[in-house]
Amino acid sequence: MNTPMNTHSILSQAISPLPPDDLRRGLTVARPSEDSELPHIGLVGDTYTILLSGDDTDGRYCLIDMHLPPGGGPGPHRHDFEESFTLLEGEIEVTFRGVKSVVRAGETLNIPANAPHQFHNVTGYPVRLLCLCAPSGQEAFFEAVGVRVATRTTAPPKPDAAAQAAFLAKAEALAPQYRTELLPHA
Repeated sequence: MNTPMNTHSILSQAISPLPPDDLRRGLTVARPSEDSELPHIGLVGDTYTILLSGDDTDGRYCLIDMHLPPGGGPGPHRHDFEESFTLLEGEIEVTFRGVKSVVRAGETLNIPANAPHQFHNVTGYPVRLLCLCAPSGQEAFFEAVGVRVATRTTAPPKPDAAAQAAFLAKAEALAPQYRTELLPHA
């Protein structure tokens, strides 16, 4: 008998009555260009705005508005959770398991859990994308290793060599707590 791949889908779970509405949880509206309370995190030259954290979604997912300047994007990595991107503006070059492809505004991609990947803005213009991670937790990693900045498009301060080395050491030390592995550059 074949085991279905969608073991996490609601369709693979036993049918049971829906639980009652949890009145302790409320509506969340995120306005990334207006809300000064949203965390804007500067990380590796990019700016990530946490729209919805695990606290907002009962840990089911997080949603991050990413602003990548020309040349921006993280180095190679992998993690034990699903990650999806929808490009709102611009285009990125994605390397997935060593194969490069281009993703443009209006397109969506999904990175399966544990797959090595990276993405970069190889254009001369800023890129904006939404990143959804399920379950949540990636946003906490970004907050732990990044620095707060003023707005969703504010560039983080450029670190000197010592600050860059300290950042990399901190990111490598914390990554396993967040089920993430930073990979060497090819």
